Amino acid sequence: MTNLPGKILVIDDEKDICTTLSGILSDEGYKVITANSAESGLKLAKRELPDVCFLDVWLPDSDGTETLEKLKALNSDLYVIMMSGHANIETAVKCTRLGATDFIEKPLSLEKVLLNVQNILHLKDLKFENQNLKNRVEKKYTLLGSSQALKDIISTVEMVANKNTTILITGENGTGKENVARLIHQKSNRCSKPFVAINCAAIPDELIESELFGYEKGAFTGAHSSKRGKFELAHNGTLFLDEIGDMSLKTQSKLLRALQEQKIERVGSDETISVDTRIIAATNKNLEEEIKKGTFREDLYYRINVIPIHLPPLRQRKEDIELISSHYLSLFSAENSIKNKVISSSAIQILKTYSWPGNVRELKNIMERLSIMVKADFIEPQHLPFPINSIKFEKNEEFENLFTSIDFREARAKFERVFILKKLEEFDGNVTRTADAMGMERSHLYRKMRQFELVPENEKNNDEEKLNENIN
Repeated sequence: MTNLPGKILVIDDEKDICTTLSGILSDEGYKVITANSAESGLKLAKRELPDVCFLDVWLPDSDGTETLEKLKALNSDLYVIMMSGHANIETAVKCTRLGATDFIEKPLSLEKVLLNVQNILHLKDLKFENQNLKNRVEKKYTLLGSSQALKDIISTVEMVANKNTTILITGENGTGKENVARLIHQKSNRCSKPFVAINCAAIPDELIESELFGYEKGAFTGAHSSKRGKFELAHNGTLFLDEIGDMSLKTQSKLLRALQEQKIERVGSDETISVDTRIIAATNKNLEEEIKKGTFREDLYYRINVIPIHLPPLRQRKEDIELISSHYLSLFSAENSIKNKVISSSAIQILKTYSWPGNVRELKNIMERLSIMVKADFIEPQHLPFPINSIKFEKNEEFENLFTSIDFREARAKFERVFILKKLEEFDGNVTRTADAMGMERSHLYRKMRQFELVPENEKNNDEEKLNENIN
């Protein structure tokens, strides 16, 4: 909400009207400016940028409708209320078509004048707030990166957004599949309608059908009232079927029929309901392999895979890491009303050497943590969490460094450090899993980590038992 007092312009050649409106509106806390001609009114509108304008239909130097057109040309967001002592339907209709908000007759009802202004400024605030929310959503669900892979995805999104065809988005967990689906919806001609998401893997098989198609009262135990399903809720909008590869074969069959016929039946009903719902599906599975296993219908696969979009893992587009990191630092700083931080180039280089098993979601979570926990203006390597902050150098440097050792014992120690570091990175810093993979006792691995300074900086003063609990 803007919470600012409204600025009101009154254009009327009758000085009594200007004086009366100025007095009553000023008493309500509004700033009021007046003009007795179209020319002076237009000059004030250009200079003062009012929120609302009361405009007389008949002015000595211009027709009010012409002035209305010029006012709207100066500021399309200006709310104009036309006034006339000789109102007729034809004039009122013409003014409305030209963008007038309302048309009131003289003598003026001061109560109606105040009510009009209050309603208009409330509407203006709502539009302002709505636009801010829309901007925040668009910023949240943008695609970030300069890699060729991202450019290709963005190009595909732009190309298919306004089409009604089904889309299948594939990629590892955390790559941003729902992000892409929401972006497609935002850019489509369905953007003003609902975006409804359902995670097919999170809902038990016995409930997924009623969640998708709805149910009638008494359809099953506990159905005390009728309920619309996701298809109906997403009517004229977009239905996002996340993790569709985990859907049962029985539900797949009913989904295929719904997609083909654009009609559904609620559980417990024989009545068909027509729906106009765009489908975007996503999965982290290889559906072609699932088809071979007999766990996914081949005909459904071809029905949803009209436009395929594959999101590569973050480790395959590391050139995008800097842009993504800066974006989320800025976003979370704004959300938490704290000063925006800058990530140093040395910290970025370390981020680029990490494998990112959790992909963009993992990077996003780390940036949120850093934006809140780091007090300094710059995020440096020492601020990065374990195991990311243990990555000190590139692979070639690691390899070459082994051969600069004076003797075998020193070379072996260097190799052990690099090997343990890489294994810790592979298992996301989990000491127990790393020790199991390496075939050694956890306590022995921990002692090695201390020896090679691989213990997180903020844990060095803790005792061994407490540290192991925190790491895992």
